[in-house]
Amino acid sequence: MRQIFEEELNELHVRFSEMGMMVNEAIYKSVRAFIDHDKELARDVINSDQQINKREVDLEQRSFEMIALQQPVTSDLRMIVTVMKASSDLERMGDHAVSIAKSTIRVKGNRRVPAIEKDIADMSEVVKNMVDEALDAYVKEDEKRALEIAKVDDKIDGFSDKIYKACIEEMQHDPSTVVGSMDYLLVASYLERIGDYVTNICEWVVYLKTGKIVELSSNLDDTM
Repeated sequence: MRQIFEEELNELHVRFSEMGMMVNEAIYKSVRAFIDHDKELARDVINSDQQINKREVDLEQRSFEMIALQQPVTSDLRMIVTVMKASSDLERMGDHAVSIAKSTIRVKGNRRVPAIEKDIADMSEVVKNMVDEALDAYVKEDEKRALEIAKVDDKIDGFSDKIYKACIEEMQHDPSTVVGSMDYLLVASYLERIGDYVTNICEWVVYLKTGKIVELSSNLDDTM
């Protein structure tokens, strides 16, 4: 009986990791689509989101079933709760990737600003690496690394501030960039929120290893 439970727990773990990779790919593609003005790639991100949503529902159902039927011990219960909570954060990150993709679809020949687009690309690379690191910390149950990864969110916030100031200056200097700059601001805000959710996942990694609930970010806002 214990062996069956461990196999189910390992399957839960694997499927969560796969969901993380799906979400990270969506983030990468959405920003690449925005920077390259690639509406076909943006539509691919939007269409693929359904798979991410299905995976989150599947993980939640499996988690509830394991808790109800297996009555797991404390350490196993922490693993299941972590997957349930962190998969919800991943799903929201996927939603923000879709929002970035929709910004790409919405753009209609607006004047672009290469310098700001480079900052957005650089910001997205930091976010992508942060997601990679957080998922790896989850796999290794490395709470110390999770704490370090959460600090990277300050760098993401710094990018957001830089892009905001650049957009304001650009709009003041050239009114024809107003519409495009608003899209830049939106995309930067979506990436910033993704960083906040990654920080949330880091909190769950700490919980998984130590059983302690910590708060590593005060920026998360679900009122979006």
